Amino acid sequence: MLWVKSFHIIFVVSWFAGLFYLPRLFVNHAMVKDPATSAQLKLMERKLFRFVTPIGVLAVVFGFWLWFGYGFVGGWLHAKVALVAALVAYHVWCGKIVNDFRDDRNTRSHIFYRWFNEFPVLMLTAIVILVVVKPF
Repeated sequence: MLWVKSFHIIFVVSWFAGLFYLPRLFVNHAMVKDPATSAQLKLMERKLFRFVTPIGVLAVVFGFWLWFGYGFVGGWLHAKVALVAALVAYHVWCGKIVNDFRDDRNTRSHIFYRWFNEFPVLMLTAIVILVVVKPF
């Protein structure tokens, strides 16, 4: 199980790296007026999203493997699973935003995306506290 736990941590860290960077691209893209720069950001957003999606899937798969290996015991784990579900929804929302920028349909400002970018930080903080402290 230590190998499974190791791969889970590796994929979670990698997934979060993508979830931290992708919304930063949205911030920059929302401020851009130049078509060439916009095209470059569209390419970066699409490639990053396509790269980080299977990593997120692997993080969740290895998490389920741990869950079935150790059991679903403790309120902290229920809370963690709920936060992971919210993180998956956030990831899907990022994919919609990538498509909105691709199709030149973005209607949100860079300020919205600056706030949007904070969600994964809050999720990471809460999840790490739940896993390490196991408060309930």
